Amino acid sequence: MAIDSAFLDELRARTPIASVVGRRVKLARSGRNWKGCCPFHGEKTPSFYVYDDHFHCFGCGVHGDVISFVMQMEGKNFPEAVEELASSAGMDVPKDTRRTQQEVAHVRSLEDVLAATQEIWSHALYKPEGRAGLDYLLGRGLTRETLEAFGLGWASERRGELVSALAPKGITPDMMAEAGLMRVDEHGHPKGELFWGRVTFPIRDRKGRLVSFGGRILGDGQPKYLNGPETPVFSKRRLLFGLDRARAAVRAPRPKGVLAPDLVVVEGYMDVIALHQAGFTGAVAPLGTALTLEQLEALWQVDRTPILCFDGDAAGRRAAVKAAETGLPLLKQDYSLRICLLPDGEDPDSLVRTRGRQAVAEMFAAAQPLSEVLFDLLSAGTNNPGPEERAALRRRLTEVAALIPDKTLASEYRSTLLDRFFTTFRRGGGGKWNGPQGRKTNAPASVPGAVPVNMDQTRERQRLMLELLLFHPILVPEVEEALCRLDLPEEFAEVRALLLDLSAEGELPDNAAALYAWLQAEGAEETIRAVMRESYSAMSESDAEDPAHTVAARTQWWHFYGLLYGPQFIQEVNREIARFVEKGGDSAEWQRLQARLEAMERLKRGGVDDTEL
Repeated sequence: MAIDSAFLDELRARTPIASVVGRRVKLARSGRNWKGCCPFHGEKTPSFYVYDDHFHCFGCGVHGDVISFVMQMEGKNFPEAVEELASSAGMDVPKDTRRTQQEVAHVRSLEDVLAATQEIWSHALYKPEGRAGLDYLLGRGLTRETLEAFGLGWASERRGELVSALAPKGITPDMMAEAGLMRVDEHGHPKGELFWGRVTFPIRDRKGRLVSFGGRILGDGQPKYLNGPETPVFSKRRLLFGLDRARAAVRAPRPKGVLAPDLVVVEGYMDVIALHQAGFTGAVAPLGTALTLEQLEALWQVDRTPILCFDGDAAGRRAAVKAAETGLPLLKQDYSLRICLLPDGEDPDSLVRTRGRQAVAEMFAAAQPLSEVLFDLLSAGTNNPGPEERAALRRRLTEVAALIPDKTLASEYRSTLLDRFFTTFRRGGGGKWNGPQGRKTNAPASVPGAVPVNMDQTRERQRLMLELLLFHPILVPEVEEALCRLDLPEEFAEVRALLLDLSAEGELPDNAAALYAWLQAEGAEETIRAVMRESYSAMSESDAEDPAHTVAARTQWWHFYGLLYGPQFIQEVNREIARFVEKGGDSAEWQRLQARLEAMERLKRGGVDDTEL
């Protein structure tokens, strides 16, 4: 019995060999790869290297893939090693993937059908019948060497010609249909050739085996690009056009100091081919679909930070968001993505032809980490948002960060996104906050009773505001936006980050005693020491959960905030009152607004001395 090669390829793609070997061998980074002492022969100097899909020992010569490593290390036979790895990867080995030798031979016969078709089409491109296709490709700036390297061809406009050409080789229409070269009717019977009157593009798997074709029509016909259907040897969601060539280019030996080419994902066949011709040999493309989980896993097998390149228009941004949301559940601390947005109206093919190789190289070099561009992608088109739009965007930002399974990485993404959110959409001043942010004078003389505030007073007010939140954590979601505006010293900022993270994760206790218990369990008491006037154990004995105390604390917090930001705070409150009157609101919203209103009235009356609070 044999196991289906497509299943084995997917198993290898889902099983990083370095992690399997690393459980048995102590590995250290060596450039893009790993090295360690060979487990198969005694040695003191490492000569055992682990690459993206295989291992090799330069001492004893042993080599193989992740399956053969398990076989040799554990003495298992091939099916046993496959079962073990599949179980670890969360995959089953279905019975229908175990094929007889006759079935394996049948798959090989499909590959023979594709190879015979490729021979016919590649020759036809240089015959009079393929002249239109050749002129089109040469007119797009491709050289004959590039056409031959990628095996581009021409499918005749005369329907039925391919059937006739393959018949002498013993290839029937049924075989052609199973190989993805013919359409079928509702009964599964062949009813016509799929590709005709098109430039053809051979599609190969990551090992370079021909598995299907794509085709581009000349003129205005639809669809412009056409891919072969799913077959026993072809799965669109698992393959990327050009990955076999890109993988070889990225892994090829090169002189010291010469970097491997970037692995770049672009939109289509012509983009890939034009980039390869220009020297960007790491270019690949999905096969007419949005980027899939399986394709991302295949990319990370080659490069830990591939570049996703998108057109700079609205459609390109939407595609970038979709790709980012697809990739976030797979992100790890060692595996991420970079994003490159091209100028509006341009694609890699046109850029190479109009601006030259250097301009494209500079754009790829300027590709930004996903963490830095994700906020811009998600907030695109959001200008001067109202509270509803801000709330919706903020919710989406936290939901997107929550897609990342690594909690530490998810927390960093959430913090980054929310920092950008509060910085970009602060209320007032055209989206920019003009408050003093802890400067020397925080309450201008235009506020009755206001006096200059020095840095010591500012720091103490900030401390009191944080202490109030520690004793009344239920208030954090209400004041979160204003809290993020405070320009805090480092030790205070750590307390704020702790509260914001707990709030964003939905794990923030609603009273001081419960928060103190959490701090003890996590060993985080020291984090809050800087803002506590008394011993922080007082939190465990606090009666701050008394509703009356919470109401008073809410007003006190906003009063301190008003003392720091003066007229800006008064403008904010007036806008909120006007919005409440215009749109209406519930009693809970009015209670929260009333605290700010009372704090504002205190300021207008001349304020209250800090010691009174």
